[in-house]
This record gives sequence, C-alpha cells and structure tokens, in this order.
Amino acid sequence: MEVILKYFDDFTETQLQQFAALKELYTDWNEKINVISRKDIDSLYERHVLHSLAIAAAANFNDGAEILDIGTGGGFPGIPLAIFFPEVKFLLADSIGKKLKVVQAVADAIGLKNVQVQHTRIEDIKNRKFDFAVSRAVAPLADLWKWAKPVLRTGHNSEEYGNGLICLKGGDLAEEFATSGLKPRMLPILKLFEEPVFDEKYVVYVPR
Repeated sequence: MEVILKYFDDFTETQLQQFAALKELYTDWNEKINVISRKDIDSLYERHVLHSLAIAAAANFNDGAEILDIGTGGGFPGIPLAIFFPEVKFLLADSIGKKLKVVQAVADAIGLKNVQVQHTRIEDIKNRKFDFAVSRAVAPLADLWKWAKPVLRTGHNSEEYGNGLICLKGGDLAEEFATSGLKPRMLPILKLFEEPVFDEKYVVYVPR
C-alpha cells in the first residue's frame, strides 16, 4: 500500500479503504481461483495495483467517460482504475468466466459502483461504444487494436489523450509495433514511477 501513497496522495477515505482491502481479498480468492501468480501476491501493490495505475498517471479520464478493460483477468488494470476514477464507468470483460467471479466478488466487497463485469469476447460486444479501451499484457498490439477499434467512439474524454487504446506492455516492442502497422505513443513507466520492477515497461497509446 505504501508504494501507491508514494506517488498519489489525493485519495478520499473511501478510496484508501478500497485500496487497502485489495491485499486480503486477492490473497483469499487466489487460494480458490488462481488469478495472480503465487510469487506475485506478496508484491500485489507494486506489480499489479501500481502497474495498473500507470494508466491513471498518464491519462486523467474525464468524469462520465466509459472505459472497456479488454481481457481483465483478475481485474487489472480495471479494478485499480475504477477505484482511482469513481466517476468513470468501467466494463471489465474477459472470456474466462471463473476469473470474473473473482473480479465481481472484489468489486462487490469494496463497494465499487462504477464497475460492470461481463463474460464475453470483445468481438461479441455490440451496440455499445467506449471512450477508451485499456489492457494489460493480453495480446499483441495488432490484435488489441482489431478488437478495440470497432467499439471506440471518437472524442476527447481525457485531459491528455484523445479517445483510443491505452495498454500496458513490456520488453522490446519494435517488432510487435512494426507488425501492427500502427504508430503508437510510448511512455516508459519509469518516468512515472521510479521502481526497478518497471524497467522496460511502457504505457502504450493508440488514438482512435
């Protein structure tokens, strides 16, 4: 928890309680349904929560914005972002139902009112548009963009970015970017959070 407060200090009491509750909730649920690697659970706040909040540090979503979390898994980056932005609406989607059971339970336990959980493939989301899609280490950029583009509306619902795809990626991305045919913007997470674990990890943005 301290590693979050090292970089953010403008939380309400409710937000602080919600963040603080994540460790016990994920530890308990992870013993029933493995959504976080066993070696990572002790580093939950650094490797999962703070990593997710790199998106919040890069892009300040406007109140009322609608965000799709593609392949949310155990709820990252969606759950930390939903705590951070209580006036923003989040749809956390994944094709693996048992993981979403954990996500829904965590959201309910901490009283997140701005989160909807849906067991679906992104291609099957119809008649709904979002301002941003977010994702963490789910698929190559070309695939993420193929899924995200049809469900993104044009506009500018962040102070820093026009609507689009914002994802968290790591390593040498040159070949992945070249294959995608896209020209994304890259922000090294080390410029946001000075933690060694974020070496060669990036916030990647593709505009709609």
